[in-house]
Amino acid sequence: MVLLKTILILIIVYYGAKLLLKLLAPRMLKYAAKKAEEKFGSQFQGFEQNVEKVKQEGQTTVYKKSNPKSNPSKKVGEYIEFEEIE
Repeated sequence: MVLLKTILILIIVYYGAKLLLKLLAPRMLKYAAKKAEEKFGSQFQGFEQNVEKVKQEGQTTVYKKSNPKSNPSKKVGEYIEFEEIE
């Protein structure tokens, strides 16, 4: 009888947890998404304010990428000569 009682309690706990997760999971995910959005928003908010201060209306800004100088003497590989065999 104790074995049946234990199995019944385990089944009830399993289905209770399953139901509870179905009800709470969407709310937990929505909360986590909201917090992530706030975190990313606060990081970009400071960047946007700095850009607005620097940029004035009618002013043109050109951004250049710095090209690192490649070393021409750097060996890339070994030269292999192929011959055609007839």
